[in-house]
Amino acid sequence: MQPTISESLNQKPLSEARILVVDDDAINQEMYRSMLADKYKVFYCENGQEAVEFCARHRPDLVIMDVEMPEMDGWTASKKIREIPELNEIPILFSTAVDSTNAELNCWESGGSDFMQKPLNRVTLVNRVRTHLTLKMHSDLLKKLAFLDGLTQQYNRRYFEECIPKEFALAMRNKTALSLLMIDIDFFKAYNDRYGHLKGDDCLRLVAKVIGKCMSRPTDIVARYGGEEFVCVLPQTDNKGAADMSYTIREAVLDLNILHEDSEFGQITVSIGMASISGYESGYFELLSKADAQLYQAKDSGRNCISGLRLK
Repeated sequence: MQPTISESLNQKPLSEARILVVDDDAINQEMYRSMLADKYKVFYCENGQEAVEFCARHRPDLVIMDVEMPEMDGWTASKKIREIPELNEIPILFSTAVDSTNAELNCWESGGSDFMQKPLNRVTLVNRVRTHLTLKMHSDLLKKLAFLDGLTQQYNRRYFEECIPKEFALAMRNKTALSLLMIDIDFFKAYNDRYGHLKGDDCLRLVAKVIGKCMSRPTDIVARYGGEEFVCVLPQTDNKGAADMSYTIREAVLDLNILHEDSEFGQITVSIGMASISGYESGYFELLSKADAQLYQAKDSGRNCISGLRLK
């Protein structure tokens, strides 16, 4: 279940933070495990190339990077990570036995956020990791608040428009699935006309909340697209997964059992249009256009539908 943005204010997310340790030495890996694994979720890579691929796929909250490694050194890996826009704000802490001014300068110039000299002091490591994670979590939260839809407590359209090009680029780069759902509350104008705008606002809040609860992973995103329309971004989700999510949302809205006497269904329902990357899209706007076209097909087919398929 995806929490609303306001709910996330009360969470303590540091224990859920994901740290990537990039070091080819088994003894060093065990040292990091003993210092950090009881406080955070720690993952390991043994060279820079693995680290770049891991970050692109899993987006950790912080990276601890060794410098001297086979295949690709830490400086090169850091530069490559910084070249990916959606990874720009991940703190990278360099940890190295190389003791020279040039080595330290290379860490800053390659995009590092901090520098630690080996052998590491346990207290220093733990405090620096906590400090960088705390700063990142606060920064992430402030951004979420800037992208908050005040009525529904879900993301707003501005956030969607910033996130979708990044998610699309990431999916195309990694050759992974990506799906969009466009959701519209059926006969909502008639609902407002009969019951008034205050009841209409209550309806929007309830529908938004139930859509958010349907999101099964932290990477799934719900945003209020405008009026009574919502959009869901589902990374690493193919057409079947999008269909499953659509059915789940449709049934969850029906389970709200919100009376709507001016609807042929007698209650609030939604129409859903879905689209998934086929590999031939020229950009994210084409994926959005496909989802929007499917939404109109669902509405033209009688509403309370998914992508034009009439459900009993």
